[in-house]
Amino acid sequence: MGVKIKTWVSAARLRTLPLSIAGIITGTALAVEYHTFSWAIFVFAILTTLGLQILSNFANDYGDGVKGTDNEERIGPMRALQSGIITDKEMKKAMIITSVITMIFALILIYLAFGKENFAYSLLFFVLGLASVGAAIKYTVGKSAYGYRGLGDVFVFLFFGLLSVAGSFFLYYQDLSLQIFLPAIAVGLLSTAVLNLNNMRDRISDANSGKNTLVVKLGGKRAKIYHFSIIIFALLSQLIFIILKENYYLLLSLVAFIPLFIHLNVVAKNTTPKDLDPELKKVALSTFFFSILFLIAVHL
Repeated sequence: MGVKIKTWVSAARLRTLPLSIAGIITGTALAVEYHTFSWAIFVFAILTTLGLQILSNFANDYGDGVKGTDNEERIGPMRALQSGIITDKEMKKAMIITSVITMIFALILIYLAFGKENFAYSLLFFVLGLASVGAAIKYTVGKSAYGYRGLGDVFVFLFFGLLSVAGSFFLYYQDLSLQIFLPAIAVGLLSTAVLNLNNMRDRISDANSGKNTLVVKLGGKRAKIYHFSIIIFALLSQLIFIILKENYYLLLSLVAFIPLFIHLNVVAKNTTPKDLDPELKKVALSTFFFSILFLIAVHL
């Protein structure tokens, strides 16, 4: 594999992909419980979500690269633009191609879910698809990039939690229940925890580059308190859902929180931001593990 291909694969940040589909798997688990599962919807929901995540990764690489945020102070893996192997024009082209492919997947998904009969639902999800593409790009790209104003957490919670879980469930069932928002909140908060951990790692370099993430605004100590809070609230949200459903097989999903509480102990003791980098994978995989356990539990 050539250096350039390896750099493109690195820019796609494959380690983020399991986290991105956790919401789809959770929404699918809810649909299975309601006996409305469809393989076609599942496959294209996954493809659409993967496309959005890769687009987001390319856009973050591009946005931080052209702004100079990715510099020698950055702790995480070297980005594609930062390395100089891929140019900003090449990354911009890759973003356009990925956006088009993702929207094609989204249109197929919408047709599979709603057909020709439910035009209003189709239009709504088409708009949500466009909004998702826009959100993926605008995190770091442009003068009004919301990631530079401390709003990244809000968007991750909304798009990777509420929209991903409730939206995918609606594609199967074409109706919503207030209860399903509880696991959606859990996934959204755990996804937000991944972003927060990433920003805790990069707090100093982000502050020096003018990237005012929520962590930069909170400061190191309060960012840790915030981190603890969102993981604990994720656990409580899922616990309330289990109690309301009176399906105690779903307690299996809480096993995913065991590594998360071990992780919180590491965060509490951390004094070196660089040492938080391995924890990103733990939180992301724990979130993915949560969704898988949730899916298994509804079959028991």
